[in-house]
Amino acid sequence: MLFRRPKTPPISDIDSKLAAFDRAYAGMFPNEPKPWEEAAAAATTESSGKPWLMGKTRWWWFSRAGAAVMLLFILIVFWLAVTAPLSKSLQPIAPPRITLLAWDGTPIARNGAIVDKPVEVKKLPPHVVQAFLSIEDRRFYSHWGVDPRSIARALWSNTFGSGIQQGGSTITQQLAKFTFLTPEKSLTRKAREALIAFWLEAWLTKDEILERYLSNAYFGDNIYGLRAASMHYFYRKPENLTLSQAAMLAGLVQAPNRLAPTRNPQRAAKRAKLVLNAMVATGAISEAKADATPIAKIDVRYKETLPTGTYFADWAMPQARLDAETGYSDQVIRTTLDSRLQNIARKVIARAPLGNAQVALVAMRPNGEVVAMVGGKSYKESPFNRATQAKRQPGSTFKLFVYTAALRSGMTPDSKVDDSPIIEGDYRPKNYSDRYRGEITLKQAFAQSSNVAAVRLYNQLGYSAVARAAKDMGVQSPLTRDASLALGSSGMTLLELTSAYAGVAGNKWPVEPRAFVAEEEGWFGWLLSAQRSFSNAQHKALLELLGATVNQGTGRAARLSIPAYGKTGTSQDYRDALFVGFAGDLVVGVWIGNDDNTPLRNITGGGLPARIWRDFMSQAVKGAGPRPKPKPAKEPDPTGPIEPLDLPDIPELPVNINGTEVRVDPNKGVTVSGQIEGVPLDVTVGRNGIDVRPREEPARKQ
Repeated sequence: MLFRRPKTPPISDIDSKLAAFDRAYAGMFPNEPKPWEEAAAAATTESSGKPWLMGKTRWWWFSRAGAAVMLLFILIVFWLAVTAPLSKSLQPIAPPRITLLAWDGTPIARNGAIVDKPVEVKKLPPHVVQAFLSIEDRRFYSHWGVDPRSIARALWSNTFGSGIQQGGSTITQQLAKFTFLTPEKSLTRKAREALIAFWLEAWLTKDEILERYLSNAYFGDNIYGLRAASMHYFYRKPENLTLSQAAMLAGLVQAPNRLAPTRNPQRAAKRAKLVLNAMVATGAISEAKADATPIAKIDVRYKETLPTGTYFADWAMPQARLDAETGYSDQVIRTTLDSRLQNIARKVIARAPLGNAQVALVAMRPNGEVVAMVGGKSYKESPFNRATQAKRQPGSTFKLFVYTAALRSGMTPDSKVDDSPIIEGDYRPKNYSDRYRGEITLKQAFAQSSNVAAVRLYNQLGYSAVARAAKDMGVQSPLTRDASLALGSSGMTLLELTSAYAGVAGNKWPVEPRAFVAEEEGWFGWLLSAQRSFSNAQHKALLELLGATVNQGTGRAARLSIPAYGKTGTSQDYRDALFVGFAGDLVVGVWIGNDDNTPLRNITGGGLPARIWRDFMSQAVKGAGPRPKPKPAKEPDPTGPIEPLDLPDIPELPVNINGTEVRVDPNKGVTVSGQIEGVPLDVTVGRNGIDVRPREEPARKQ
């Protein structure tokens, strides 16, 4: 190239020329000694005999150790920021109380801790703060979160003392423990507790730490926080607590359940005296004042009358907790439960001849709003909810999904299906009572709950079509893949099954059961909704099948005075008996069975479950019950006088009779003579009735 640079640039500066001269000069004396090279070799030999780290200076060690400590500190701060956010100490440590209301506003259940607004240290009387500090943490305002002196005193007392265990935790450590940590007892938790205590002391003032401690501490009787405790035990605000009341409350935090004055007034009084003595020891009050302070008398005005749980409340409360706002205040939430319908369900279940069997009932609107729920014969004896928690075989009620798949494939209620015994294959189910009808319509097979017809339809349609129909209508439980699925061999909850039938009742599926009224769906929500509907022909066909079951099939015991639709179900060996159906604006499912899955005594879905369903619906839905017979306006008295019904009508007697004269004739009867407006009349009452005629005046003497 024209401008190619030479490999060795020409020497142009004086330094380069001198360096070149030195190298040339040194080459003229190759044997001259070189002491600097010998020193470098000696240093290399000396260092090669020692470990690499031993040759480092103290500064090197100090700088690396400091960097390691700094890195560890950064990691701990990061760990605390992630696992123990500071804002958590501003939240109640126990879920606040939630009151559930029925739709009409009737309180039905209350659950959760009793908490109240946080307190402010500056607004509390001095003796309230001094009472807690004297008994819990005397050096609170002087330590840095952990008090070595208190820990040493607790260790000495626990080792050589009277046997009463003492704790050395500060108020800051206690706040760290019940706000961020679990109650486990281990050295690891203690170490974390100390680290969080230092962290809290670094970010919060002493008053803020004390306020958060007092607002979250447990005081027994399901009470959390000083404000809630003062209102519960003494019915007054914490800003107005007396010395005796403050001493009793301060003494509770050591063992709230054991020292609660509502349960153990003597222990609470003894502990309050101990708090007063501690206040004397710290100089907060004089000994004379402590001796003159009486034991506080509790004033509990609020008594819990609502149950903490019911079958419906246990199902609804988790969702209420999820949707509730975080904070210290109690919350009141209205549910979809109908008090009238719930009472009807409870009474119907109570008078049903169940024997030792259990029962469950779910009633909902077609949109999924649950209005009544019974999960067993007695919540007190067994809170296990058999309507929402028990997965049992639905029996023939599952045939709804088999026939839905058949209608989707193009079949109609008039399509034919073989109802003869199955003599091929490994699975050979039989009909109830071994009754077979040959070739019948889908409507007849569904109404009579033919097992062989359902299995033949399943084999014809395939698992995928039947499972898709069930999943589309809201069934979430796993389904078996063999032909027994057609007869309901896969377990599911009664709530799940009833929701599927609600999809047919409202022609909108899947239906999600809910305990709270959902917000109205706007146009955009409707556009994105996953709900679908049957075609008019399919929906009409399903109603025809379900109606035939009640009118002329296995569900005749569920007939009402209004159109009713449903399906019976009985699992193998009579282990489960069900009836699920709808009428009016209610969809109701009823299940009967034993908890240990033992067979019932020949109870079928068309028997007792159908009668319970009818009994409930006849009272719950207007016009569904039997029409009353007309009653007579007035019941005749059989002991009264005999009335001759073949006599002529009795005319009305004349009125305003003046100058009357009464004559009695044994043959004629009683004759009353008088004048009516100047006309003389004789009124005779005899055996032949009443005779009224003008009276003949006697001739006057001339």
